[in-house]
Amino acid sequence: MIIDTTPFAVMPGSLRRPGVTAWSNANMAGRPVDSFIEGPCFDARGHLYVTDIPHGRIFRVTAGADWQVIAEYDGEPNGLACHPDGRLFIADYRRGLLSLDPDSGTLTTVLARRNSESFKGLNDLVFAGNGDLYFTDQGQTGLHDPTGRVFRLRPDGTLDCLIDNGPSPNGLALSPDEGVLYVAMTRDNSVWRLPLMKDGSTSKVGRFRLFHGTGGPDGMAMNREGFLFVAHVSLGTVFVLDPDGDEVARIRSCAGKATTNVTWRGADQGVAYITESATGTVLRARLPELRVVDAGL
Repeated sequence: MIIDTTPFAVMPGSLRRPGVTAWSNANMAGRPVDSFIEGPCFDARGHLYVTDIPHGRIFRVTAGADWQVIAEYDGEPNGLACHPDGRLFIADYRRGLLSLDPDSGTLTTVLARRNSESFKGLNDLVFAGNGDLYFTDQGQTGLHDPTGRVFRLRPDGTLDCLIDNGPSPNGLALSPDEGVLYVAMTRDNSVWRLPLMKDGSTSKVGRFRLFHGTGGPDGMAMNREGFLFVAHVSLGTVFVLDPDGDEVARIRSCAGKATTNVTWRGADQGVAYITESATGTVLRARLPELRVVDAGL
């Protein structure tokens, strides 16, 4: 099944900043970029937020598709997650784990280092229902250097390293019962499945799904029925997988091929919002009803 998208909001020209940055040198072969949006996240009031990695900006996008800069700082913000108290948590490649008050613009460092050692470069994050925060430490890892890490930060400040052998850990999604953590391994072109054990560890980690392409799986989201939405950064597609990893649909970008992340507005999971990073476009797709089919024995 092919699901088409339409543009929801395109970054206006007045906010674009063409130029070469440290991020574009490392990730875009030194080409100038005017923006690279990521981390779509809706708050409880229905406001959409996105990051601009190379230029250190956080935007609020209104229901009328107006773009507002709510923070600009010396960093490289990537993933966003909304805390129940209204703060935005930011996975920043250069500065670690940050939080932002979206109303005042106050930026706070939550965790910049682990045991005085800097992170490789944070990428994405997701909250569990009990307040645990899972985040990926991707850096420049890949098949040549499979040392990317996945961490869990508990509300009491305890930091657990769940895996340390990831080839480019990126997006995250929790199963509906939060017993499994799915991690996009971009340079492995796959999604890994991490069962979460009762003692807090993980065991029998495996590949849930393989893909192809010059990039790989990036941001992800899980709906209530257990379907995993996987944004692929080089194929212009969000793959929709059932709980067994079978593909049931593809959401096709109407803009560029750099589909990097996907989310929805609160409890309404009938419409997906997708960042197409290269063109600075937030896409929208209306979703059909998805149901798990039990074939029986």
